[in-house]
Amino acid sequence: MWGKILGFCFGFMFGKFFGAILGLYLGHLFDKSLKNNFDKAGGFSSLFSGDDVNERQALFFSSCFAVMGHIAKSNGRISEIHIKAANLFMDEMGLKGEERREAQHAFQSGKESDFSLKETVHDFKERFAKRNDLMQLFLEIQIQMAFSDGVLAEQEKQLLAEVSKQLGISKAHFAFVLKRYQAEFNFRKQQQRFNQQQSQGQSSSYREGSGHHVPPNNNMDRAQALALLGLNSDASQRDIKVAYRKLMSQHHPDKLVSQGLPKHMMELAVKKSQDIQAAYEYLKKSA
Repeated sequence: MWGKILGFCFGFMFGKFFGAILGLYLGHLFDKSLKNNFDKAGGFSSLFSGDDVNERQALFFSSCFAVMGHIAKSNGRISEIHIKAANLFMDEMGLKGEERREAQHAFQSGKESDFSLKETVHDFKERFAKRNDLMQLFLEIQIQMAFSDGVLAEQEKQLLAEVSKQLGISKAHFAFVLKRYQAEFNFRKQQQRFNQQQSQGQSSSYREGSGHHVPPNNNMDRAQALALLGLNSDASQRDIKVAYRKLMSQHHPDKLVSQGLPKHMMELAVKKSQDIQAAYEYLKKSA
């Protein structure tokens, strides 16, 4: 259509009526040619092709497990705890067959002496430029691997700082993410103890000879809830609401999947969202 309009205008300017007719005809030929090329390219549908999303998901998947393997070996050897953590992570994602073998292969590649952490993270950042929520989640997954044995070794912390730097995350924000995950890690441990106590059955929840039910300790205190939201003890209700909305936006599963998070990893984002929601609900009720 624009070819016809421009052709008519330019034709009229240089050839009056007959020029306008000729310009209109040439514009029609231009529009027809442009449409054919556009259709061959898939039109606007190419902008919404699933191929690009699939490629990003594959890169996120392979990069994630490779860096996890590299961090797991930061102390010179991979402990049984790190291997168990990696397998548990794969279990949570429901990886089986070829997909699990791909994850194991990527994890193994990160352990090799010629593995380049800088190059891997750089390529990841290039592909996920401006998708800050995904880059932060990538960092959080690596922090989760480092914390799998309950201790953050100095070598692991240095590698995490390098990953954060390569992703373009500031030192201050890295410290914030690390501190918030520490609170999340402690909360998860508390939840696990609670679930273990519940699984022991009704008989173990009675004091011997008392006949009174003793509920397991699953109470979240204010300090823990604030830490889960990355806030200090002097945070106001407005601070709490702002932090909650920001964190929920960053960890929204559907949003992250659309940006390139593998669907297998959606459960990770769901769990993080649930922790954030639990902290916010506690602070709302205790206000």
